[in-house]
Amino acid sequence: MRRLATQDIPRHAASAPDAVPRHPVSALLEDIRSIHNVGSMFRTADATALERLYLTGITATPNNRAIRKTALGAEKTVPWLAHGHPTDLIIDLKARHYTIAALEITDSPTTISDLTGDHYPLLLVVGNEVHGVSDEVLELCDIALEIPQFGTKQSLNASVAFGVATYGIIGRYRALTGRPISNQTG
Repeated sequence: MRRLATQDIPRHAASAPDAVPRHPVSALLEDIRSIHNVGSMFRTADATALERLYLTGITATPNNRAIRKTALGAEKTVPWLAHGHPTDLIIDLKARHYTIAALEITDSPTTISDLTGDHYPLLLVVGNEVHGVSDEVLELCDIALEIPQFGTKQSLNASVAFGVATYGIIGRYRALTGRPISNQTG
């Protein structure tokens, strides 16, 4: 085994962001306070080829230099839209047959492995680092996805939880559609 040099790492053949085949998964970031979390989420959204990021409430946009510094260019490759209030956006996406999935601990969790083909397209809602997904938004969600916790703490950093969840959601989608998980297969 040897570590690959940067130039040897397999790249997606598409050079333009619009040419990247996207998965039918978007994410809504609701009131994310940390610009570093937002930048990290852009990097993860690029790595998982999410369809789009929706930045709502106080969530900063890539106009912020610190986000660009953390995102390392992913803000240019991930389609994104700033939207003032999340509820109108969620209602619109529901009308377009998206499953709205809160990344939240609730009394009726769904595991990522329970997702079926009927759950896609999917909008993952990630809430504020302190308060989580707002009650107003949670009421509009179809399901709540929960990441199992085995330690003494019952939460993860928002960008870490986003990464774990999106990789699981995309992996599940690819398994359901018979698409292997590999850099070389697209």
